[in-house]
Amino acid sequence: MQTKRVVVTGMGAITPVGNTLAEFWENLKNGVNGVGLITKMDTTKFKTKFCCEVKGFDPTLYLEAKEIRSLDLYTQYAIGAAEQAVVHSGIKNAQLDPFRVGVIFASGVGGLLTLQEEIVQYAKNEGKPRFSPHLITKMIANIAAGLIAIRHDFRGANYGTVSACASASHAIGDAFNMIKLGKVDAVVAGGSEAPVNPVGLGGFNSMRALSECNDNYQIASRPFDKDRDGFVLGEGAGALVLESLDHAIARGATIYAELIGSGMTADAFHSTLPHPEGRSVYKAMAFAIEDAGITPDQVDYVNLHGTSTPAGDPPEIAAVQRLFEKCLDKLHVSATKSMTGHLLGAAGAIEAIATVMSINDGIIPPTINTANIDPKIEVKVDLTLGKAVKKDVKIAMSNNFGFGGQNAAVIFRKFEN
Repeated sequence: MQTKRVVVTGMGAITPVGNTLAEFWENLKNGVNGVGLITKMDTTKFKTKFCCEVKGFDPTLYLEAKEIRSLDLYTQYAIGAAEQAVVHSGIKNAQLDPFRVGVIFASGVGGLLTLQEEIVQYAKNEGKPRFSPHLITKMIANIAAGLIAIRHDFRGANYGTVSACASASHAIGDAFNMIKLGKVDAVVAGGSEAPVNPVGLGGFNSMRALSECNDNYQIASRPFDKDRDGFVLGEGAGALVLESLDHAIARGATIYAELIGSGMTADAFHSTLPHPEGRSVYKAMAFAIEDAGITPDQVDYVNLHGTSTPAGDPPEIAAVQRLFEKCLDKLHVSATKSMTGHLLGAAGAIEAIATVMSINDGIIPPTINTANIDPKIEVKVDLTLGKAVKKDVKIAMSNNFGFGGQNAAVIFRKFEN
């Protein structure tokens, strides 16, 4: 069966280091740190008092006041990033079959703040069921995909993917496969998360997943560092417009990269901990390379999952070094979560965008904050520490792994017709 080539024609980003694609990428290249003390809630009684918040987001750029009141923040972020990506791609100006354009948009937890607020109000009402009529549609994790489609009249395949921190990478992988198989011509794919609230912060604190480095929070997100003590919570959204090559060419679209492979696996090991040897992380990357029809030595850059957790960093770097063992001298890797924090279900989207932009600009964004490599981790690959590196990037991979042992990797290539 002959399959279609898949290309990236538009991107949008709302992140802790920028609320547009241009601002996001410029700050990543410059190693800008998105961390700060939490402003969205009182952290007095919480173990962690900092995170990577989105700053200066204006929902009125994308939504009417009435709409804003009926949407959880995660959906507002999603609509904003998708709007940017659609405009960037120019696809709305094309002659489209609306049933051939889909939306696959991820979230790890959906409208967590909305759910919390409604439960608190229920308790204040002494158990009287006075719930908002918007509760369910503000909360559910698939609503972002549905509302993006409504706004743009995209009537093709439409759903949300939920696989914790791998959610957006799974959305991109699903979109890739649907376009490749000819089921749709284009998909808006990405992810969104807004977990900076008492339930999100408290829940991750209670499982000891978050850094508690309150006295030196500026460097708390430090992947592979011996003093790392957990990830830094982030929020925001990223979106990509993916199209079949023939559809993109027919409408004269600008092509930013070609998506050539995806791989997905399960650890089948533990609900929160990755397998210590990275066995399924390795296979997800290996499957993506096989799907792309390339060899490991052709990959120039890997955007790591790199969460800065004691349990997560060692198996990922071990898996990367095992897969690329014969070409480590030419490979660069970096962990952009050191700048953005961990956007959970949106992480794969903004990191895929960073990967595409590394190909476009020939620049590998850095891993910041990492000063002393953990001696328990044998690092043989260039982590791109401290500052960006100029390099001709022809093929690059993005990795994401989620609670439940759900792993996904996607591979992009510099476009050549």
